[in-house]
Order: sequence, then structure tokens, then C-alpha cells
Amino acid sequence: MAKEKTAKKSAERKKTSKQDKKILVIVESPGKVKTIEKYLGASYNVKASMGHLIDLPKSRTAIDVDHNFEPEYITVRGRAKILKELQTDAKKSGKVLLACDNDREGEAIAWHLRNAITAKNELVPIERISFNEITPQAVNDAVLNPRSIDESKVAAQKARRVLDRLVGYNLSPLLWKKVKNGLSAGRVQSVALRLICEREKEVESFIPEEYWTLEADFKSGKTTYTAQLVLWNNSKPDLKNEAEVKAIIEKIQNNECFVSDVRETEKTIRPKAPFTTSQLQQTAANRLGFTSRKTMQVAQQLYEGVAIGASRVGLITYMRTDSVRISNTALEDVRNWLSKNFPNELPQKAVEYTVGKNSQDAHEAIRPTYTDYTPDSIKEYLTKDQLRLYTII
Repeated sequence: MAKEKTAKKSAERKKTSKQDKKILVIVESPGKVKTIEKYLGASYNVKASMGHLIDLPKSRTAIDVDHNFEPEYITVRGRAKILKELQTDAKKSGKVLLACDNDREGEAIAWHLRNAITAKNELVPIERISFNEITPQAVNDAVLNPRSIDESKVAAQKARRVLDRLVGYNLSPLLWKKVKNGLSAGRVQSVALRLICEREKEVESFIPEEYWTLEADFKSGKTTYTAQLVLWNNSKPDLKNEAEVKAIIEKIQNNECFVSDVRETEKTIRPKAPFTTSQLQQTAANRLGFTSRKTMQVAQQLYEGVAIGASRVGLITYMRTDSVRISNTALEDVRNWLSKNFPNELPQKAVEYTVGKNSQDAHEAIRPTYTDYTPDSIKEYLTKDQLRLYTII
């Protein structure tokens, strides 16, 4: 009887001890740690992997082409200490949540972390969570709805890395020998160079043809408008040079001209679609003079969280996306904000944009996470570059 009571107490202690353990959340970037820790509370321990901890070695191809193109993975140089610390933290935790970015690279990082942690401790439960914005609701919803690792995304990332090695590591040495040492070629550069060369050939082979149009200002009452010459000597004018235009001007200068037709058309101007990654980079380059690298660095800061007074807030959704889709919750939030601030400008129905057939549509478009945080209201908390980029988003 005493043995049964002792065993029961021991089992209860183990159960209580497991419940008391913190849940380990692993993210990629250290910039997210403080924000997510604050949202989740004291029962969670948030750590950063600092990106990839396990990858292909840099010094060689490391792809076994004779055995189903199997990649050879190693711990990234200088990252062994971080991996060991995460394995130790996982062992002390009641559960591990892998919160790497919700893309192919993030999925691969989560996959490697799961395998590395399981190799040291098979008993610790490991789940995958993902979110598109770093806000309290998004983070807590992700924790309440964990999922398994998407093996298809992992396979896609693995295929990309294999192609990088098979193309790049074989083609780059040829460039060093034939063109210049230090140049790189690979899966993306080779195709991009081909497209550029083909377009350049089209430009060079194009034969420009000069043409002119003739316009005149007409007045009807108090209204002045511009009309274009569409009929000369009962035929459509074909003005090939300046001399032909001047000859017509001399003939009509002191004579009457007639407006044969006035055409009125109605145009509906739709607001531009929300940003995808490429559109954000293009707009930031044109308006702000940012390089693509700088745009993504500043966007990463806005996504991971900025200190607004005493709180830390993720201001935009995930900045790597090819979709123009907006969630229903976000649309409702925007329409409520418009109804309060610009009621006369609120359309009856929200404009919906079609996602391209080649879009992966894994994430929403890039948008602000909170409508209340307008650029003017939080400009004192943002750097100059953060404010400029946040404003155009």
C-alpha cells in the first residue's frame, strides 16, 4: 500500500514538473524575441536561431549526384554554440514551438531544428507555428493553432539549394577563367543574363521611325481645349518630319479650322493594389531612392517590431510575399477606420484584387497591422528611413 502511494506521488510530481516547465519558442531573428516574449508572457521562453544553423558546406558542392542528389548537411561554422544552447533549452522545456518565418527558408530552418533537437531528446514535443504579422492576436492565434512542418516547402527549399550548387559551383569557375575572377553565376543569374541579352538584341535591332502630331488650342465661350489634327485634304495626315508639320501650319494659320467631333469618356480610377515584395522595392527605389537591400532591411525592422512608448509593436505584415490578398479582418478594420475619419470617401464595397495565377499566395500583401498607428501619430518613434517606408506602405 505504501509503495502504491509513493508511486502515485512520484507520478504526480512528474506531471506537475512537466506542467511547470516553460514552452520554448524558437524564432529566426533576435529582433522578434522581445516583442513575442511580451505578447506570450512568463510561461514562454523565446530564443532566436539567427537564421540557418544547418546548411551545405561552402567549400564544396556537397551534392551526391549518384544517390538521388542527396545533400550533405553540416552545422554552419560559428553556429554550433547557438545550436547546442537551443538543444539544451529544449531539453528543459515542456514543449518546443518552431516559429521560423512562414516561407521555404523558414520551413527548412524549422525542419533542421526539429531534427537536431529530436536527435538529442526524442521525448520533447515539437510543433510548428507561423504568423503573418507580429501582433498579440496573430501570435497567440498561432500558438493556439500549431501545425506540422510542411514537407513540400522543405523539399522546394532543398531543390533550390541543390540547383544552386549544381549550376553555380560548376559555372562560376568557368567565368573566373574566361571573364574575371570573383564573378558568380548560378540558377538565377544565368537565366536573368539570358533575358537581358535577348531584350538588348531587340533594342539594338529596332529601327526607329520619326512621326509628328499637330495640336491646336480652341476656344468656345470661356472654355479652352486642345484638339488634334485628324483630317487634312480629306485624308488622315501622315506627318513624318518637322518640315511637313510647318507646311501645314503655314496654310492653316490664317484660315478657319473646324472641330469635327468632341468625344467624352468616363474613366474609373481604381486605387492601386497593396504592395507585393517586388512592387514595394520598385516604389521605394523610385520615390525614396532605396536599394532593394535597404528596403528589405527597413521593412524587416517594421515587421519585427518598433518600440512605441512602453510597448513594442510589429507595424507591417510579412514583407516577403507575391500576393495582393488582404484578410477579411484587416479589410473590416480599415473600413471601420475610414467610416470614422473619412465617411464620405468610404466605398460601398471593398475593392478586391485578383491574385495572379503564378502567385504562391502564401501570405497576405504587405499592409499596416494597425490602422490607428498612422505615420504622423508615431513618427517620433521611427527613424527617418522607417517613417518614409512606413508612409508609402
